[in-house]
Amino acid sequence: MSTIELSAENFEKTVESNGIVLVDWWAPWCGPCRVFGPVFEKASEKHADIVFGKINTDEQKDLAQAFNIRSIPTLFIFREKVLLFAEAGSLPASALDQVIEKVRSLDMEEVRAKIAEEEAKEAAGGGDADEGP
Repeated sequence: MSTIELSAENFEKTVESNGIVLVDWWAPWCGPCRVFGPVFEKASEKHADIVFGKINTDEQKDLAQAFNIRSIPTLFIFREKVLLFAEAGSLPASALDQVIEKVRSLDMEEVRAKIAEEEAKEAAGGGDADEGP
């Protein structure tokens, strides 16, 4: 599968309706983004069961701001609607494959239990748990 263009209109539906979604935040003027683009595209062909989406931060300023994107490229990986990886910078192909395999191998019941535990700690501490975008 090749990459798809993500926007404010289709972002949420894409993340909610697919098992694993990789998101490349980029801009056409960004040199490191141009280097990472072919790596991301090749990975999308290698991992056909995963959705690979690209968000042009110049065209989707509100979405980039909602997710606090401060530098590009930035890679997000969602699995079952949970953001598991968010890192700025370009990854070589081997590192991207390693991250994908780690995300595939996670026990999502365990991940959700840890999230619930952290949320319970925050709630017990009296702080208000601020929900992300």
